[in-house]
Amino acid sequence: MTAPEQRAPKQDRSRITRERLLGASIDLLATQGWAATTVGAVAAAAGVSRGAAQHHFPTREDLITAALVHMIDQRLDSVRAVGLDLPGHGPERTLAVVRLIVDHYTSDLFKAALQVWTAAASDPALAARVLPLETAMSREVLTIAAGALGRDPHDARVRRAIQTTLDLARGLGLADVLADDSERRDKIIRYWAQTMDDALAGTDRLPSETAP
Repeated sequence: MTAPEQRAPKQDRSRITRERLLGASIDLLATQGWAATTVGAVAAAAGVSRGAAQHHFPTREDLITAALVHMIDQRLDSVRAVGLDLPGHGPERTLAVVRLIVDHYTSDLFKAALQVWTAAASDPALAARVLPLETAMSREVLTIAAGALGRDPHDARVRRAIQTTLDLARGLGLADVLADDSERRDKIIRYWAQTMDDALAGTDRLPSETAP
């Protein structure tokens, strides 16, 4: 039996190859689109053989699903990191949270994920893989946002306000794919943050945020 220390280099090489394939998939989706993101193209971009790529991901759907999971993990890590250190209180904090969510949906990672969404719209098998992942991610972003606002994520009004923010952010993310509308987007963010702050008035705060 092979000793663990002898297996480690092979395991490391396998992990590195997998990460290179996932990274190449995301880059191709973001820059070249769905049609160009084939297993062969990803393998070439990652600098590995097609056989090695298919060893890790036997089908294109396996590769794209894994890439989407990887993108979601990166997107959530980014939201969590920023959400822990948002400035201010009250309206200032609300504005920061809305901006965080919109930034999440206008990132390059979102643009890559959007390519998968578009393909899934006409591919039921792919949609069956994509929808649960994106639904779970939206729930996680909602929970992170509620925590950053110091609000109870189980409060119906809080959930409705944040869910509306997510839907608004997706629309702004789609508009950003077509043209740079950052100036108009900033006005919308400020308007919605004020509206959201009013909507959250009277909802329960989490214990750590409750004034003494």
